[in-house]
Amino acid sequence: MARTVRIGDRLVGEGQPCFVIAEIGINHNGDLELAKRLIDASKKAGADAVKFQKRTVEVVYTAEELARPRENPFGQTNGELKRGLEFGHAEYAEIDRYCREQGLLWFGSCWDEGSVDFMEQFNPPCYKIASACLTDDALLRHHHKMGRPVILSTGMSTMEQIRHAVRVLDTDDLILLHCTSTYPSAPEELNLRVISTLIKEFPHHPIGYSGHEVGLQTTVAAAALGSCVVERHITLDRAMWGSDQAASVEPQGFERMVRDIRAVEAALGDGIKRVYDGERPIIAKLRRVGK
Repeated sequence: MARTVRIGDRLVGEGQPCFVIAEIGINHNGDLELAKRLIDASKKAGADAVKFQKRTVEVVYTAEELARPRENPFGQTNGELKRGLEFGHAEYAEIDRYCREQGLLWFGSCWDEGSVDFMEQFNPPCYKIASACLTDDALLRHHHKMGRPVILSTGMSTMEQIRHAVRVLDTDDLILLHCTSTYPSAPEELNLRVISTLIKEFPHHPIGYSGHEVGLQTTVAAAALGSCVVERHITLDRAMWGSDQAASVEPQGFERMVRDIRAVEAALGDGIKRVYDGERPIIAKLRRVGK
């Protein structure tokens, strides 16, 4: 049986309700007020936590990449775009205050060691490591030093790379998320049975799902297959400007997804076959032999 991991005031893992993460990521488009509206939408939809992304732009991207021409709302280069999407201390301090006011957990996926150090000042309940960073041993070790629970996405990774990352992280407080890193993901690329593979391969770690597909059915199916965590991007409008908007879920859809996950959890039961009290009048009415 997979052990549980405590994230804030929640136990996450076998036997616990599915932990639903609304990934705001960079869908705030560099606008704090939009970020707060996304927090409100996540809370209303029933998410347990919201997640942001944090990068030290000059560390994560090369000078050549930052200088590459790319027309965007912040300027004419890729660097102007990346810097425009990054929140600093003032914005995250307000996000921290606002999430606490809303009673909503929040944390970030940090793409470099300096960003981890930056996030530490807010005492996050856990860290998320993006699929792109799974092979960055130095970054994994830096997360380990913080002594906080880690959620690791496994997109674009082989099983051996995942095993290696688990060894490097070297913590019991680790949750693995099955993921396909295409935006949006086609249904035939989701390979949801990998969730069962990960459950067998890593029996001491909770297993979840991070989805980038269009639609909700496959995410609900991931919960039915045993995902203890479900993460989806949230947006106010999939037609908004931004690279992740098209692979995101709008508020009403997110609310339906959470509702359906909770219904599936209730329907799955405990696996013990029993006769329910509500069936007894039907037995008396319809069964003719061996009542």
